Amino acid sequence: MKALYLLPPLLCLLFLTTSCADGFEELNANPNEPELVPPATIFPFAVREAVDRIHGHRTRNERLNLDGGMLWMQYFARNQYVNEGDTYNPAATLRNGTWDGFYTESLVNLQSVIERTGDPESRYYNPNYAAAALIMREYVYSILTDTWGAIPYTQALTGSTDGNLAPTYTPQPEVYAGLLANLKTAAEQLDPAGPAIDKDILFGSDIVQWQRFANSLRLRLANRQAAKAPAESRAVFAEIMGDPARYPIVTSLDNALFFTPTSRQSDNNNNTWHEVMVFSSREDWSISTTLIDAMTDAQGNATDERLTVYAKVAQAGDRVGKYAGAPNGLPEGDAVAYFTTASRPGDYFLGETTPIPLVTLAEINFILAEAALDGDYTGGLDAAAYLEAGVRASFSQYGLDMPASYLVKNGVTKRQIITEKWKALFSQGIEAWTEYRRTGYPVLPAADPRAVMENGGKVPTRLRYPESEYSLNSGSVAAAVAMNGGPDNKLTPLWWAE
Repeated sequence: MKALYLLPPLLCLLFLTTSCADGFEELNANPNEPELVPPATIFPFAVREAVDRIHGHRTRNERLNLDGGMLWMQYFARNQYVNEGDTYNPAATLRNGTWDGFYTESLVNLQSVIERTGDPESRYYNPNYAAAALIMREYVYSILTDTWGAIPYTQALTGSTDGNLAPTYTPQPEVYAGLLANLKTAAEQLDPAGPAIDKDILFGSDIVQWQRFANSLRLRLANRQAAKAPAESRAVFAEIMGDPARYPIVTSLDNALFFTPTSRQSDNNNNTWHEVMVFSSREDWSISTTLIDAMTDAQGNATDERLTVYAKVAQAGDRVGKYAGAPNGLPEGDAVAYFTTASRPGDYFLGETTPIPLVTLAEINFILAEAALDGDYTGGLDAAAYLEAGVRASFSQYGLDMPASYLVKNGVTKRQIITEKWKALFSQGIEAWTEYRRTGYPVLPAADPRAVMENGGKVPTRLRYPESEYSLNSGSVAAAVAMNGGPDNKLTPLWWAE
């Protein structure tokens, strides 16, 4: 896994002196004694880098969300540089940079926080801090396994301590079991009456919010694996939903889970979409025709008021002043024609400090709707009630009211639940991509006749392993390919695919 296994855990932090926002200003350690760097310096860096990579990222061709999930789920379409993801063939740097970044920028540093704050003999001992870092670590691992399948997990972070330069991979079912177990451990370890989490840029040392994060992630993962591990998933739903005092989850708009960026300083800390699309003036993304067609009438008038937040009206063309989309995967010469005639991402999402969603109230209700429909959770409302609550929460998240006639009362299907979930997950392209690969929904339209889609015209089911793994850890990556049950390509389905 590249240089990760050769570096002491904190050497990758030394460049952090370029950032001076609150929570990142205390890096005064001797570079020859990295073990003295306090958790309050390491933790905010690891959190910020993880969220940046999940949401957007500042480096071109390393944007798994913007140039992966948001395009593949047809929220966005590229109006230039179409070969950077929109044709289902992302650049090698997307998989290499995403892999290396998650491991070296976030995971290795989160593990250092766990070790320092979880050791009773350490001057930094703080069980709440250790639990929060564990939750964040497992969250990052969940993105990795849902992107690649089998990943280095149980041995991934032992290079600097045990000298393991070629860690084995863990099969995805075992990764999921580990994630669920560790998230439960962390949730139960958190104590609202215990010590504060210094420089917690995610939840401001709100321990109950960290509990909600752990338990809401458990519901997400249990729902995702339910078709393959039904008994285990039902046990998770029963435990969490049966004891809300011990296992709190997101239950309102006020306690939904967001990362709130701050003002831009030294290319850091602001919302990454603001950095890319506003500060760096990248105008490469239009709104996809698929999303526009799902939320407008034939003339381009919004039939779903959320579109007025998601997108701007077209500035030119036949639909000027209304909403218009751009087809995905067009040749460069055709795509550029939509530069001004297609809608662009809405201003709300481009704000410097716009909160970045991690787990929303809408998502929790869609999870419960699917669990109720499938019989994985039978102790609450029915699927129709949870579905309505999910849609209503999605509208309310943007200060809007769901129209009374929005949902047709003619029975609930999985297709309906996941299609509504797709609409609500706008900006969370990675999550929508995972749900599509798991369920096959929403049903995406046939490609435009001009499109030049690669990968057999199919949405990628996963990413190929980085070239660095083949050169530095070839035996382990070969075993991982076998664990995934198919070639190391973008067509092999992951374990939880239904």
